[in-house]
Amino acid sequence: MDNMHKVLKSVYGYDAFRPGQEKLISHILSGRDVLGIMPTGAGKSLCFQIPALLFPGLTIVISPLISLMQDQVQTLKKRGIRAETVTSAMTRSEKAALLSEIRSQYMEIGLLRYSSPAGNTRSDHQSGSRSTPDGSTGSHSRGNTSGYLSSRCRLLYVSPERLLSEEFCAFACSVPISFICVDEAHCVSQWGRDFRPAYRMIADFASSLPARPVIAAFTATATSEVRSDIIDSLMLDNPVCLTTGFNRENLFYEVRRPKDKWSELRALLTKYRGECGIIYCLTRRSVDALHAKLADAGIRAAKYHGGMTQEDRNDNQEAWIQSQTSLIVATNAFGMGIDKPDVRFVIHYNMPANMENYYQEAGRAGRDGLPSDCILLYSDMDIAICRFFISRAGFIPDDKQAIAFLSDKERAELRKIERERLRQMQLYAGSRSCLRGFMLEYFGEHAPKFCGKCSYCLSLEPFAHRTTSLVPGKFDENLYKELRALRKELAEKHHVSAHKIVSTAALRDMALIRPATYAELLLIRDISLVGVFRYGKYFLRDIRTWVATH
Repeated sequence: MDNMHKVLKSVYGYDAFRPGQEKLISHILSGRDVLGIMPTGAGKSLCFQIPALLFPGLTIVISPLISLMQDQVQTLKKRGIRAETVTSAMTRSEKAALLSEIRSQYMEIGLLRYSSPAGNTRSDHQSGSRSTPDGSTGSHSRGNTSGYLSSRCRLLYVSPERLLSEEFCAFACSVPISFICVDEAHCVSQWGRDFRPAYRMIADFASSLPARPVIAAFTATATSEVRSDIIDSLMLDNPVCLTTGFNRENLFYEVRRPKDKWSELRALLTKYRGECGIIYCLTRRSVDALHAKLADAGIRAAKYHGGMTQEDRNDNQEAWIQSQTSLIVATNAFGMGIDKPDVRFVIHYNMPANMENYYQEAGRAGRDGLPSDCILLYSDMDIAICRFFISRAGFIPDDKQAIAFLSDKERAELRKIERERLRQMQLYAGSRSCLRGFMLEYFGEHAPKFCGKCSYCLSLEPFAHRTTSLVPGKFDENLYKELRALRKELAEKHHVSAHKIVSTAALRDMALIRPATYAELLLIRDISLVGVFRYGKYFLRDIRTWVATH
């Protein structure tokens, strides 16, 4: 177990695990199946990547999206870890060459224990036996497994559909597979969002291997019914189930019901100018329309939806990840598995059809732990659109194959479930109580009645109004830079991190509102009474000086 701490430090540069990571990793390394329910940003990928580096055999990572797989493979390679992916974009000869190379790598270190690449069973034990945590069955040598930063491929990412191909099954039966990770495991449940029929074949694939590997399943959101379906469908063997909690304390939740969404969005984008953000729309058509409208208004943004070519999607996603553009407009097809820590705001231009989607999409904000905003722009038309899609299919998917394998009875039951999920989403949008509390209780977690970090709770405090209740001036980039430099100076003087002085969002509000008194400073969101008394005089001094000279 000491090795996992060494890997954490030497490969990833972290001194300590996040909540839940160490427990899940230790159980995987001991040979237990696990189910991890961890919110976006909680570090799910480390929970399967670290065991993959410590097991001697190959790890198969099953993932639903090519972009998700490619992003993780690219990140691993930058850390010096050999990882590969087999996708539909590759030619048959390219796939065959890659799989042959991986097989040869395990043959060279003495871990290959099969008689032929055609999938024959091992000669040293019976097919179907359970392997030990090191990928062995106790009757063969482990071989030279030292050096997790070797040239040997440690993780192979594949889609669930790939498991069904004859070529891949033959490959899988010809190499030692220590570990199977099922990412976005909620896709296995036909009663959950993003149902992917091929996910229900994973258990058959694992059972067909000469020795059953350890299996771990991970997802960000799952109700109790979906969790049970994951365990049953994947045939997890007495799994350790761990939920790390759904509360993201750094996120501010807000619901607005504007008369004019476009005007409201323009005002928000002025406030967040220069910050990284995502705008979610419900349909491909609305993404295209809003993207064109933003372009006409001189606002640069990328776009992403399932109707675009794979090349265009990849280019736009990469431009956003590399901060070549700070804004992207997308359907729910975008964002799964994207590890971009500095997203300061997520705006839903349309209401999603369920809380699961909303939680995961909004949760792509603030993965670096800094204050970030999740704003839902809600209208009755959103409900009508959701009802229309549910009546037609039971889903609002970019992947329309999702219901192809369901019977008429199952589709009817699915529509019933989706209508109830939509009702819960409506209740959230119209909530007369703490938004965070509503969300946490939906996922079965105890929640306080007052969080102080949502639009409803702030409406109950005498000094905590949203900045839209003030009269904004024109945002000035130079003033913002001056205030940011002041924050850095104060942070160094008081030996604290910059965001402990004041959040970036609050700095932008100051540059927009330009408060002149302590009372006005208190109207800025994310500034506490203690913060005003401790640092307020410095910010007010610089703002007054700037106003006087400009």
